[in-house]
Amino acid sequence: MTDFHSPTRPVAVITGGSQGLGLALAEALADRGWALVIDARRVDRLEVAAARLAARTTVTAIAGDVTDAGHRRALADAANALGPVRLLVNNASTLGVSPLPRLSEISAETLARVFDVNVVAPIALLQALGPQLSKGATVINITSDAGVEPYEGWGGYGSAKAALEHASRVLDVERPDLRVLVVDPGDMRTEMHQDAFPGEDISDRPEPAASVPGLLDLINGDQPSGRYEARSLVTTESRQR
Repeated sequence: MTDFHSPTRPVAVITGGSQGLGLALAEALADRGWALVIDARRVDRLEVAAARLAARTTVTAIAGDVTDAGHRRALADAANALGPVRLLVNNASTLGVSPLPRLSEISAETLARVFDVNVVAPIALLQALGPQLSKGATVINITSDAGVEPYEGWGGYGSAKAALEHASRVLDVERPDLRVLVVDPGDMRTEMHQDAFPGEDISDRPEPAASVPGLLDLINGDQPSGRYEARSLVTTESRQR
């Protein structure tokens, strides 16, 4: 961990921060002076990501699974060492298996795993952070249009994202001290998206960085709690920030 510590430096916790959207957002925040706590399951990828970020800001990278209570506690402890958390981004996600099974055929074990990662873990991590989330902190729960539209084969993942969206709305009612944003980044050229379409060419999808300006608009703005589509928020001004 390179020390850029400052008592006024904002702190963000980003799950799934070793690649894809999580890493793209982490890099953008690092360039803007945020201290970071990131995680991922794969140690090798996390170490590479942490090395890239450490040249820019204070970063603590912890390998582990967001469904593990001990790992969530470690993330909370690391964040506490940096200061009050102003931003929590629940980005870590899973499809379950690839290729995607029909909902009438998905195993109970896979469905439980999908809900554990996509619904239970984000809520449990927020609970673990507890008072470390500063008053007025922003919580971003990454969702998908699959949580709204009934796509064949996406029943497990889509229903989990729908549950996350509803839980976010309830959280907004229960925690008026937080700003709870549900954000759909849109289709992206990521490993997870490729897993959803094995053997297909997804090179026409935008890179994750295309969704980052919209996320930054939300993080830096004063939009109320609610559901947003990241790329619909992108303006010429935000692209230049």
